[in-house]
Amino acid sequence: MKWSSVGKFVGIVLCALLVPATACDTESPPHVTLRVLASSELADMRPLLDHLRRDTGIELVMDYRGTIEATDAMEPGRYQHDVAWLSTSRYFEMTAKQRGYTGELPLTRRFMFSPLAIGVKPEVADGIENAVRDRQVSWADLADRSAMGMLRYAMADPARSAGGLAALIGVATAAAGTGGPLREADISCDRLRGFLLGRTLSADTSQALAAAYTADQNAADALIDYESVLLSMNASGTLREPLRIVYPRDGIILADYPMMLLDRGKRDAFETVVTWFESERAQREIMEKTSRRPLTRPYRDSRFPDFGTNTLYFPDRRETIDRLIADYSNPRTHIPTHVIFALDFSASMSGPRMAELRATFAGLRGADPSTAGKFVRLYRGEELTIMRFGGRVLDEREFRIAGQSDLDAIGDYLAVDSFDETTGVWSALDAAYEKVAALLRDRGERAVTIVVMTDGENNTGIGVADFLRAYGERAPEVRAVHTYTVRFGDAGPDELDRVARATGGRMVDATAMSLSEAFEEIRGCR
Repeated sequence: MKWSSVGKFVGIVLCALLVPATACDTESPPHVTLRVLASSELADMRPLLDHLRRDTGIELVMDYRGTIEATDAMEPGRYQHDVAWLSTSRYFEMTAKQRGYTGELPLTRRFMFSPLAIGVKPEVADGIENAVRDRQVSWADLADRSAMGMLRYAMADPARSAGGLAALIGVATAAAGTGGPLREADISCDRLRGFLLGRTLSADTSQALAAAYTADQNAADALIDYESVLLSMNASGTLREPLRIVYPRDGIILADYPMMLLDRGKRDAFETVVTWFESERAQREIMEKTSRRPLTRPYRDSRFPDFGTNTLYFPDRRETIDRLIADYSNPRTHIPTHVIFALDFSASMSGPRMAELRATFAGLRGADPSTAGKFVRLYRGEELTIMRFGGRVLDEREFRIAGQSDLDAIGDYLAVDSFDETTGVWSALDAAYEKVAALLRDRGERAVTIVVMTDGENNTGIGVADFLRAYGERAPEVRAVHTYTVRFGDAGPDELDRVARATGGRMVDATAMSLSEAFEEIRGCR
């Protein structure tokens, strides 16, 4: 007998004598294959999948795709895989509802998660944290600095990446300021242009974004991605300096990596897989190998602080997300706008009313520390025409925001104490549309909007009927520019509302709120 055979025989005899027979079973578990549609960032789970197969005999054959692409491939009731394992199921659930599916949704289990976060270069993080309350950075703070070119960041494409979509939803929800889920109505006026100005690096997936940043660390000051990706990057030794991980205090969205059973005939194998991942050993390995947070709190180590912020609601309707992505994907969204402000400088505006107008523009120039103020502020590259009118247009000037000196120049222009005795609202607005025609000829790629503010009734120049007649005769592209009217002081609402509606805009009543709030409400509308 060969020595190898002798050793094997002795081992079998000793096992039979010393332990129960079941413990001596040398056969491998029966082999089962589950076809899994998975988010691409789960490729880092490969070491655990090898252990899963060894321990349970169940092999997960992974089909990696971007989360949005994977969700779009999941047609309820006609699945092509046994299991789906995505960074989030919320997008799928809304898609199923939109398609009119009324059947039972897949059985779902969760055993790990990772919050969206922002990795910031330490010196940049110091500058932001030192400038804000309690050093607790918000999405609004990031938008404020992006608007003036003081922050460059990397973010994955929200049309393809769940991480990019989570970031876009997070900042849009914070900008809406409603305290609830984002709605389509919250996107009607775009408050994200200043924030989007800071994006200098993008990719189709979270992992590809991390690779792009690692390859060119001068391209951005910050990286918006999942905490697990940022922790893994810091631990990899490939960064010149570790990123400081920031959790915006106005809310974040979690990736909770649900595993969904698509083929109910494979439930036994599915439950075995989930039970294995829920075990203490697997939970610790998830934490150590992927930097995701294990679902069971006692297993977590010091890398996972309490992130000290609330988790944001995911939108209730797929249409809201579609609208948000469509706005983001529209090239015109990334082109700075041109706003024409026609401002009443009649005698009744002198004194406290003019002081309030000047304070409102000081807020738009960056002096407003509120969340809304930081999202609606003027931003780098934006162009303005400011018309001061009384019975006629008294003066007009163009401004292009490139830096603080341009913002200061706006303040200086509005500081002039030169008022007229009469008020020609509709003549001034007619002149604004003349300006629109010239702008569209010269700079047609920019979206143009008109804001007209008055504190009194029109008492000279053309009347509202004459204005509307002239407006109706203008070129279609000129008529497509909306006017937003701001009712202030003693101005009557009827004509202001009529004209705003006729041009596709709306009236905001500053007699029912502050003038600053009125301007914030229509800021970014186009």
